[in-house]
Amino acid sequence: MTLQIETFKNADLSHGWRPGNNAGGATLFKALGHPLSAPKGQALIAGLVKAGPVAIYDPSGTIGNFHAYYDLGRLDVAGYYVQRIEDLGSAFLGHEARLVSEMRNSNAKAVLVLAFDAQKTLPSIQHVFPEGAHVATLDDMRLPDDMLTNKSNYLDPMNFATNFALMREKKGANGHDGIHTRVASANYWGLHGAENPELWLCLFDEKGNQLAEWRETLPTAGAPFTLDSAEIRERFGLDDFTGSLFIHAVRIKGHDVVKYALDMYGENGLALSCSHDANAWPADYYAGMPAAEGDERVTLFVQNSHPMPIPPRTVGLNVMGGQDVSWYEDEIPPFGTRGIPVESLLPDAKWPDQIEIVAGRYFVRPRYEVTRGSGQRRLAHANVERTDLKPNPEIENLGKHMGKGYIMPLPVLPRDKFETVMLPTPMARDEHEMPLRAEMIDANGTTVATKYLGRIPRRESVAVDIEAWMTEEALKLPSGYGHVEFLYDFRDGGEANGWLHALGRFEQKSSGHRAETIFGAHIYNTAVIYKDEPQSYTNKPPGLTTRLFLRIAGPALEDGALDTLCHLIYPASTDWHPKSSTLLILHDAEGKPVAEEKIEIACGGSFHWRLSEVFSREDREKMGGTGYVIIRDTTCRLFGFHGLVNGDKSFCLDHMFGF
Repeated sequence: MTLQIETFKNADLSHGWRPGNNAGGATLFKALGHPLSAPKGQALIAGLVKAGPVAIYDPSGTIGNFHAYYDLGRLDVAGYYVQRIEDLGSAFLGHEARLVSEMRNSNAKAVLVLAFDAQKTLPSIQHVFPEGAHVATLDDMRLPDDMLTNKSNYLDPMNFATNFALMREKKGANGHDGIHTRVASANYWGLHGAENPELWLCLFDEKGNQLAEWRETLPTAGAPFTLDSAEIRERFGLDDFTGSLFIHAVRIKGHDVVKYALDMYGENGLALSCSHDANAWPADYYAGMPAAEGDERVTLFVQNSHPMPIPPRTVGLNVMGGQDVSWYEDEIPPFGTRGIPVESLLPDAKWPDQIEIVAGRYFVRPRYEVTRGSGQRRLAHANVERTDLKPNPEIENLGKHMGKGYIMPLPVLPRDKFETVMLPTPMARDEHEMPLRAEMIDANGTTVATKYLGRIPRRESVAVDIEAWMTEEALKLPSGYGHVEFLYDFRDGGEANGWLHALGRFEQKSSGHRAETIFGAHIYNTAVIYKDEPQSYTNKPPGLTTRLFLRIAGPALEDGALDTLCHLIYPASTDWHPKSSTLLILHDAEGKPVAEEKIEIACGGSFHWRLSEVFSREDREKMGGTGYVIIRDTTCRLFGFHGLVNGDKSFCLDHMFGF
């Protein structure tokens, strides 16, 4: 069962999921399902039920989205009316569409106008409504004006910069074994001129009950901020909780996406993990969640992102490439959160099996937790599995113009401390195979080995064990670390779509603690443009610059043992600058630069570093207890991974974001 709402539209369906090109779909569902708007929507329908026969006027094709949320079947519908002649021939609940000019002759006692900012057009058209009819519009569901960036265009995406974060808070016995989560970001909207942005926040528990609602004043432009579950618990006098934190950035500029890093930490150090933001567009399917290995247990966290229940047998799991879906039998309440043990639905799935998640557009990109018998736990996220993407025969011939073309890079962390395994992951419903090779590249940019992986069928999971690969072929990374690039390879034929993904699993040798991260391919560092690649998040392609946000460790674990790590990769589809010109800029708690280091990364190479190794104690003390690093390069596009290291006890890693 799929929720019939538009969550995003692709401007170019052949490649590149670019939510910024949504043409209103994403904004509308956010406006209809906002926690503050939903009660008003229910009240709107309740009032119309009492009003008598209702004529529904749908000037812009909104009815399907609205009906999915508020069930117009409860109304005594006097007729369905449209404005566009091309909409004639459609129907709703058995009522054939008629032109709005015919509405006057209906027996309607009320008119529901499915439009925001309705007063822009109602005065000139209201004379065709039945005389004396009560007129209701979607403006009855509007958010308060002080939450809007653009008051004159309600569905402006800048009015609905929203996202969800998984929040877990468990107070351990005697200060041990607790689990806490922390959202970390910065006021990047202020850097674009937003003068008084703030966050509207609402915390829901597992059952969807509202635990707290508040506004959080954002710090000065560029300054970092955190939302910590332990502090929230203390502020509102809460008990243990697992649930969703709804985040709405209001009165903003520059970005309509709420970006953050989510850290999980525990007093005993065994719970340490970091994860990317949830990506606020609910999708039909997600993929890239691996099955458990050995004594591991995997739990999928489903965060209902809407003000209506997820019906039973709507959320499902299947092994990638399999046809048999195992359905979750229980209903999940509005804005509720449910931890689903994967083994309860797929008892026979084992690493390196990959799990496909049937989501039906009910929840944002989900996180999963992996626990091990030793008490270790880690969080990671699945990714959106595309339903609109077909194989693209043009990709096979891109090499003559774009060299390597699409590159999916993953780090090989310092081999004296970490082991690395990588897993290519299908990420489109029509992706039946992946013709791939893997190239292992030292930090200095030298390719030390190439492995042809063949045309990997969708149903097969081929894990690339870096240690085994290097041992079997007696390979060496002169720098001790580097990265692997997954590339399309058509030597034996095959199909590709440009949406190549891969998962990296990393294990700390001293502790056995693991971390996972997943991402998708792009075309990097070339002057030539193909569709929307090389991709830029702030400008048009080629967008050959870097501005990455590196959050710095919060409260230290184990008496100051917590350090921040970063692994930067300089992938290049064609020859580019031989060396990067990269600045690592340390910022303080007010977002002001306090120290700067310049590094050079070889084209095609990488650079692994820790905060304590690059910035002196004196520089770090200038932060005033908290801060962040901006990785800035105006000569090339870098790809980065961030993490934390708790001595030899635990660590975490995920990909970075920029703003």
